[in-house]
Amino acid sequence: MEPLLVITNDAAGTSDEATLDTALGVLRSRASVEVAATSNPGELDGVLHRAGTRRIVVAGGDGSMHAVIAALHRRNELTGREIGLIPLGTGNDFARSMGIPVDPAEAAVVVLDGTATPTDLLIDEFGDVVVNNVHVGASAQAGRLGAAVKSVIGKVGLGKVGYPIGAALASLRPHVVRLKVEVDGRVVNDLDQQVLMVAVGNGSDVGGGATLNPGAEPTDGMVDVMVSRAVGRLSRLSFAALLSRGQHATHDDVVTARGHTVSVAGEQFWASADGEIHGPERRRTWRVEPGAYLLMVPPAEPQGAPA
Repeated sequence: MEPLLVITNDAAGTSDEATLDTALGVLRSRASVEVAATSNPGELDGVLHRAGTRRIVVAGGDGSMHAVIAALHRRNELTGREIGLIPLGTGNDFARSMGIPVDPAEAAVVVLDGTATPTDLLIDEFGDVVVNNVHVGASAQAGRLGAAVKSVIGKVGLGKVGYPIGAALASLRPHVVRLKVEVDGRVVNDLDQQVLMVAVGNGSDVGGGATLNPGAEPTDGMVDVMVSRAVGRLSRLSFAALLSRGQHATHDDVVTARGHTVSVAGEQFWASADGEIHGPERRRTWRVEPGAYLLMVPPAEPQGAPA
């Protein structure tokens, strides 16, 4: 039987534990499974130290996925590593981007029978990684406020509404900054133009389904960039309406680009990378590392198969 190492979040609630047990039942029917609960980087590093060649399965959300990938990257053990993902987070945006079922039992089947697919990673100038998406400006402000809300209401099982509440609060006084944004050395926004937000996407969605970079694919070796210049009140309202439908790229005050390296510099800004808030910053640069690791995803449908 194939050996699997399932890494869980020690802070998960009882509802997550019950759901995880169902997924573990699927895995244990065909594999040898060890479950390791971690709650801090030191514990995670210790678990990875004894992982050996076993396939690692992350049972958690985007934050858990980020923690494991970052730790493996830091240990120089990421290249060629097969990773499985069982979504147990509040948003599961990266899982959706990769077509992994959000039902944990179905995701467990993908861990066993899926295709090991080369998957990209974003790496900044400090060696820190982004698995899904990094964004600055009003969206990061929403993330900061949403995290604060989630820390309170998550205790009563309402964590999933943290980001929407944060977004609503951020819309009252959006964080507008002057930023120079360069993609592969080409200036797509200069300091003379204020921006509402900048989204740098390996994956497409954040915050439980808000599609910031509609065309982003974590397997194409490219990063998708969206710059919103919708700083006026009416422009923000129309941008928000289009954003809710995933059509904001058509807005007159939106610029999109694709490339391999993205730099953002200018006034102080906060960045939200896979839901983790960093800042205040003055300059950050991210580059794509194509096929940095192998993620288990559903097998592709055979050509000519019925929909």
